[in-house]
Amino acid sequence: MNWLAHLVLSEPKPEFKVGNLLADLLPITELRELPAPYQPGILRHRAIDSFTDKHEIFRRSVSRLDARYRRFGGVIMDIFYDHLLTTRWQVYCAQPLNSFVDQFYVDVETCHGTIPAGVYTIFQRMRIGGWLTSYGDISGVRITLQRISRRLRRPVDLSSAADELERLHEQFDQDFAEFFPLIRSQFSA
Repeated sequence: MNWLAHLVLSEPKPEFKVGNLLADLLPITELRELPAPYQPGILRHRAIDSFTDKHEIFRRSVSRLDARYRRFGGVIMDIFYDHLLTTRWQVYCAQPLNSFVDQFYVDVETCHGTIPAGVYTIFQRMRIGGWLTSYGDISGVRITLQRISRRLRRPVDLSSAADELERLHEQFDQDFAEFFPLIRSQFSA
């Protein structure tokens, strides 16, 4: 699950939602230093990742990828699953996607004074770049995978993995439709 799904699986408190994403943006030593209200969101993030990475449906999705992508299969499928969440958004969320995302950025502003400045800057880039709403089309997925590629120790072009999403969209969609209700029941907000 990538950031959009993490937010859907969050409790409604601003610190919880922001903490849920901070788990991917800060080293563990800095996460421990954050105020107590952020810690439950950080723990939820880790629990979601653990549940997802171990689940047979998610692993099945990863195994569908061409062998050249499997080393980064978990990361790629996290992005693909956020894409699939956006394509089925109205099934899982009553609030419109743009409104949901706008509320998250209001929450970020609420937390501005208690989160590191560098992370606040990342959240601003996310907002301006429309990162959380860009998963809805393949070009947005491709751009997200390019961004991730640049952050790897040894840069690898993951953007071409978006071709796998197009090629196997129906199978991935079936996997997601089976998986998301399970994780949602596990982490109901």
